[in-house]
Amino acid sequence: MTLDTKIIPVTVLCGYLGSGKTTLLNHVLNQRGGMKVAVIVNDMSEINIDAGLVSNGAQLCRTEEKLVELSNGCICCTLRDDLLREVQKLAAEGRFDYILIESTGISEPVPIAQTFTYEDPDTGIDLTAFARLDTMVTVVDAYRFWHDFGSGETLLDRGQATGEEDTRDVVDLLIDQIETCDVLILNKCDLVSQDDLEELKGVLRKLQPTAKLITSSNGVVDPKEILNTGRFDFEKASLSAGWIKELQREEHTPETEEYGIGSFVYRRSKPFHPERLAKVLENWPVEVVRAKGTLWLAVKHDLAASLSQAGPSIQFGPAGRWVAALTEEERQMVFETEPEVLVKWDSVWGDRLNEVVLIGIDMDRSGLERDLDDCLLTAEEMELDWSGFNNPLPWISDEDYEAAMGN
Repeated sequence: MTLDTKIIPVTVLCGYLGSGKTTLLNHVLNQRGGMKVAVIVNDMSEINIDAGLVSNGAQLCRTEEKLVELSNGCICCTLRDDLLREVQKLAAEGRFDYILIESTGISEPVPIAQTFTYEDPDTGIDLTAFARLDTMVTVVDAYRFWHDFGSGETLLDRGQATGEEDTRDVVDLLIDQIETCDVLILNKCDLVSQDDLEELKGVLRKLQPTAKLITSSNGVVDPKEILNTGRFDFEKASLSAGWIKELQREEHTPETEEYGIGSFVYRRSKPFHPERLAKVLENWPVEVVRAKGTLWLAVKHDLAASLSQAGPSIQFGPAGRWVAALTEEERQMVFETEPEVLVKWDSVWGDRLNEVVLIGIDMDRSGLERDLDDCLLTAEEMELDWSGFNNPLPWISDEDYEAAMGN
């Protein structure tokens, strides 16, 4: 690689299967205004159908442009090394103005974005030397979104998984793709009513408040909206989710809630009784579209709990030790590197706290808060031995805890 090699900008198109990524890609290629574009298409099938659609639909000129097909795998995992090598190769040719990557519908955006941020230890390839991730686009199907969101199905159920071990819920993948992007394209808007469209736009803005939201039909989007935008910033993208923005607010001022779309932070400084909390989670209201945060559970092991809910999918489990549970030396190290921990530090309980963001439509905030408050320990329970409480929630075993603590 010569020193004068130009840094080539890259746009990645993410979005669940059927959202319209290929149609969008074809439209952009046909409207690119003489720009020389290399295209990488990733499809999970052994025969790359999407690559065929792009090749035929865009009528790529093979003398000026290149279509690279990465099949039978996903560029965010099994084909990641292939992606690195192909981007390096295309940049080295020095004849392209741009690289467009269409990821498979089951790809997660974060691992793809990370590919462009550091030297890969396995291949030794550092994409930052010759490529720049310019825009991360997520395409959402306005017509199918709520169906997929509430389906309760896994990728395995739909025959779309990368393998038997891929047990991801469809809704969790949708949320991952929405929460990590800087351009959000709501496609197939001609197939839904105006009211339904406005409601969905409101929900998407709550889930992803920083991305540019564009509505489209048949993938018709001005190429300037996704090429050479200079929008992508990995640090900003990793903190762009609506639930993170909600937690960062110093004070929540309730906004006018159009279509009943709202959000709030549930924050309490007492631990949850695990059995009572489990019952609430079993009957979690459908009005809550997204919930994410850290919980303080009254259990034997002094660990924080993580709650991540999207539609019918609820992920719950241990999330590491509280800072207050560390040794004095370890605590001081955390305070030096993360001084924000001290902002909410309690003189007795340290950083142990319930802090959960809830985003939804027509949520009964007072009812939700009341139900969750009823799960908190009473003053009498605070004095008891918490290890005696029944805990039906997914949690770490004594053996695994001892192993993790190095005992």
